Amino acid sequence: MRLSEYAVGKKARITRLSMTDANRKRLMDLGLLPGTEVEVVRKAPLGDPIVVRFRGYQMGFRLSEASHIEIVAVP
Repeated sequence: MRLSEYAVGKKARITRLSMTDANRKRLMDLGLLPGTEVEVVRKAPLGDPIVVRFRGYQMGFRLSEASHIEIVAVP
């Protein structure tokens, strides 16, 4: 599943960042690594952008970016 498809208020774990090396490195430098638990906090009325909470802070993503972040649900 992709982060862009996930529902607000649900938690997930990052499994893979399938994007260009520069974008992957930028996100990994911010602490968004495979295995990191994330929560979708909110989505804009038209769905773009989305706000995600991880490692104690929040970050906004465009849907085009979030569609390259693969996740699995956390029970």
